[in-house]
Amino acid sequence: MIYDAIVIGLGGVGSATLYHLAKRGVKVLGLDRWAPGHNNGSAHGETRVIRQAYFEHPDYVALLQRSYALWDNLETETKQQLFNKIGVLEIGPNQGTVITGVLEVAKLHNLPIEQLTAAEVTSRYPGFSIPNGYCAVVEHNAGILKVEDCVTGHVQQAVATGATLQTSQQITHWLRQADGSITVYTQTDEYKTNKLVICAGAWSNQLLADIGVQLEIKLKQTRWYACQTHAYRAETHPAFMYELPQGIFYGIPQINDLGIKVARHTGGEVITAPPKVLNDGHLDDRFDSEEGQAIGWFVNNHLKQTTSKITRQEHCMYTLTRDGHFVIDRHPEDENIVFAAGLSGHGFKFTSVIGEILTQLALDGETAMPIDFLSLKRFNAGYK
Repeated sequence: MIYDAIVIGLGGVGSATLYHLAKRGVKVLGLDRWAPGHNNGSAHGETRVIRQAYFEHPDYVALLQRSYALWDNLETETKQQLFNKIGVLEIGPNQGTVITGVLEVAKLHNLPIEQLTAAEVTSRYPGFSIPNGYCAVVEHNAGILKVEDCVTGHVQQAVATGATLQTSQQITHWLRQADGSITVYTQTDEYKTNKLVICAGAWSNQLLADIGVQLEIKLKQTRWYACQTHAYRAETHPAFMYELPQGIFYGIPQINDLGIKVARHTGGEVITAPPKVLNDGHLDDRFDSEEGQAIGWFVNNHLKQTTSKITRQEHCMYTLTRDGHFVIDRHPEDENIVFAAGLSGHGFKFTSVIGEILTQLALDGETAMPIDFLSLKRFNAGYK
């Protein structure tokens, strides 16, 4: 059998791509080593923040606006809430990267933003401690996505629409054939396709070695802390981000009995490849002591209504480009291969629209979405 399209990797981007390809009526196969919603990559841990006033780059806003619409569509199809609009509070120095960037983007795109002084933040949200001279912005249309439910929702709808799913498939490599088709090889099988979409996350260096861009992998740690009674409830508190001299930290208020979720966006342990797979099928969990100490310092100094009890901790992987922006493009050597890689720790909120974009690139050869700033050509490597 030869498929119209094969998607390698069924995390955030791959699951969305499988969904959009199936919606276009093509015969599509999704391949992954693990079942959708697993915790071995970058799309797990209960929640991800979604926001539109994107200080990282103003060109992301158009992608986010489309992404919001697509998440709404998936909620309707799955009949479950995926997006909880609790808002996002961003704290930092008045002239810092975060506050300045949010205000500039909000003005450019006419996005509603509320500015707060430090006193107003502590009055409204007593659990947050803010350094002297800092201020804040609140984006009320922002919130959190239920990450595993988003992934499984995309896959379930794709399969219901006709997609084929094969898990327990460890992909080793792919090859272009003389007839123009592409063969994907796993440790046990091989599959032929006319179009290939690579969404391999931290395994992208292995499968995209010939595009000329080396991606850095960082192992990141996330902790959940027990809180004082009624503190940091999602019903009354937003998701949050702090820009501090010690790094950028973020968190999710309590949505269950685990408590408040906290992590550091900056820093992290650089690794040369994803951790090894243990006998139970999961990746080796190892938590960097410096990363843990940094998170603990932040909690002790800025989240005064937490306890010292860690109720859960997990790792995930960031796969970073050197400029911190995604790379989404067609393969420089074969127009029938498209890919998304290097989401750099801030990509999950975009996965619904990235799946749509990859589908358009694969089937139509182009997309109307403004992704030129994310193209491979900016690296001047392996690009025609």
